[in-house]
Amino acid sequence: MFFSPLCAVVPANAKTASENNLERPKGPQKEESMPRIILASQSPRRKQLLSQIGIKNFEILVPGGEESYDPSLSPEEIVSSICRKKGESARTLAGDPSAIIITADTMVFLDGLRLGKPRSREEAFSMLSALSGKTHHVCTGVTVSQGSRMETRAETTAVTFRPLTDTEKWAYIHTGEPFDKAGAYGVQGPAALFIPRVEGDYFNVMGLPLALLGEMLAGFGVKLFSDEEELH
Repeated sequence: MFFSPLCAVVPANAKTASENNLERPKGPQKEESMPRIILASQSPRRKQLLSQIGIKNFEILVPGGEESYDPSLSPEEIVSSICRKKGESARTLAGDPSAIIITADTMVFLDGLRLGKPRSREEAFSMLSALSGKTHHVCTGVTVSQGSRMETRAETTAVTFRPLTDTEKWAYIHTGEPFDKAGAYGVQGPAALFIPRVEGDYFNVMGLPLALLGEMLAGFGVKLFSDEEELH
């Protein structure tokens, strides 16, 4: 006899989950039970990723200030320092000690040197040429704060580019995608064709390490899955 894997046959005398004292499945936490959440970033990718993990209602606040740092620091120390400064600025702007504020800063490093956002087509070509056939590292610092409490952690992902031809580099540059992205590429766009290997959190390369963020939010009482709601 053949049974479809999409359905289950339940005997007439089977007991219910409550009768067997089985744990009910856990579902996403209800939006109305969440505290006020502020994303201190104007990055469209971070907005998308925050929504992806079930946080639909959040506010955007963009703190000012220069991204200055001590060049003697390690890559993870640099992004941690910058996003912590952003977090302090955002906390002051928000003026709400009950709000949970998320800030992040992402940088691309090749052989220990930072690659920022290209300012010209030629600079984008130079960056893509440097990345071609090599492995580089993407580091993101994440800060979560509420009132006087603030936690900062960092995530690093190794990204490998295959060798690129000059034609491929110019074709990608003509899409316009490199110009608002550190390292002159976006892993979620056409540049995915250049990347045969990602070691670590893929979403970190997009600008927000989701697994790390989820752990940090849970520490602030924001559980994205709740015991109280059943999956339907």
